[in-house]
Amino acid sequence: MRTQPSPATATSVAPPLLAADVVRGVTRMLLRHDCVAIPEVPLEGGRRADLMALDARGNIVIVEIKVSRADLLGDCKWNDYLAHCDRFFWAVPAGFDLRPFEQEGFLPDRAGLIVADRYDAAVVREAAMVPLATPTRKKCTLAFGRRAGRRLIQLVDPEAEQPF
Repeated sequence: MRTQPSPATATSVAPPLLAADVVRGVTRMLLRHDCVAIPEVPLEGGRRADLMALDARGNIVIVEIKVSRADLLGDCKWNDYLAHCDRFFWAVPAGFDLRPFEQEGFLPDRAGLIVADRYDAAVVREAAMVPLATPTRKKCTLAFGRRAGRRLIQLVDPEAEQPF
């Protein structure tokens, strides 16, 4: 005997995107623009950037991912990221309410905005370029390269001893 699907299963509603989906789409977009990104990058001061990328000129981009309005409005730490990058972007899933990003507290003149899904992303608003001081850039770039190298070693040889 065949049963009819319940209204809950009969309607095809896409599940909400997770932060990992947005990370994937943004990473692909950045790569097309010759920016190489790594996720979950610890920063000096105990903060952790969702994505950090280096472009071909050595400029540093940080992308902060938000998939819920509550997380966005409750986040007070993102201003600390500005001291570690030349350009800062917010990235959200398609369909996210973009109005909060126009509020002065979210620095619309400084922070860019990216809308993403798990396959791609698009820059909705460019981020301002605020060059880092040379010593800060060197420190951040070296930390980025060393972190990326350690992650690659871990993939090739998970048992390799690494001082952390």
